[in-house]
Amino acid sequence: MGPRLLIICIFIFSFSYSQKGNLPYIIVLGTIQDAGSPHMGCEKPCCISLFEAPDPNRKVVSLGLVDPLEKKYWLIEASPDFITQCRELKKTSDFEHGKSPDGIFLTHAHIGHYTGLMYLGKESYNSVAVPVFAMTRMKGFLIKNGPWSQLFKLNNIKLNNINHQEEIKLSNNLSITPFLVPHRDEFSETVGFKINGPKKSVLFIPDIDKWGKWNKNLKQEIKKADLALLDGTFYDSKEVNNRNISEIPHPFIVETMALFKEENNSEKSKINFIHLNHTNPLLDTNSAAFKKVKESGFNTANYKDIINL
Repeated sequence: MGPRLLIICIFIFSFSYSQKGNLPYIIVLGTIQDAGSPHMGCEKPCCISLFEAPDPNRKVVSLGLVDPLEKKYWLIEASPDFITQCRELKKTSDFEHGKSPDGIFLTHAHIGHYTGLMYLGKESYNSVAVPVFAMTRMKGFLIKNGPWSQLFKLNNIKLNNINHQEEIKLSNNLSITPFLVPHRDEFSETVGFKINGPKKSVLFIPDIDKWGKWNKNLKQEIKKADLALLDGTFYDSKEVNNRNISEIPHPFIVETMALFKEENNSEKSKINFIHLNHTNPLLDTNSAAFKKVKESGFNTANYKDIINL
């Protein structure tokens, strides 16, 4: 190898390494609905074999946000899989860091989205002042109700209020903006998040009742983002024929796909379905439903997916 070619190769290697090392990114730490997979009491084929041979990739919905330049990372949602998700978040980061995140952002008070906070308590990690970011009702829910109130009283967590459409700067390269969405708000309001990096923005809406109930136009919001992780709890109504759908409203995946039917493929490909119920046929990559989603130009989020920002 001549000296000139060697210099060129070194330059190319250095450039690719710096790009990998400095860009903030999202890591998908879970894609499953609150109650997990297998689901308690489920005797259907979708779950029965998983009781004997669990799938390590089936984690409850959660995202990690990483800024390698500032050597910080944050978690969105504190799921029942909090312990392994925190470990995976630390493992994926190429820098020294403590065992707890620099902050935890919560969407709402349904079991799969906040109950992982229990592992920060004195019975477990006994953390010190881990920042937890939540809307006003969600914050009040944690302060007023045990055992979460004990986390607050013992300074295991430090609660921070977030507000609708107010951007929060996490670092020089990363920001996050909460926005209200309509959902079953028995104990708290529900939010989605827009995550902004230096090059890309990502929309995260794991739970919403129906797109038509939102005071935003989903198609317009997708146009303003580079990628979207959207509520894909149920593929269609056949999954919930034993439940009253009014008690557990979500947009069916077939409804979301129909909404974008006339959009071009670049818009469709931005959409990644997440928060999949244990019954969802998209969990089986050999299913007709999975193939239909792919053929229609849409995607599903996968455990450990990396999204550069």
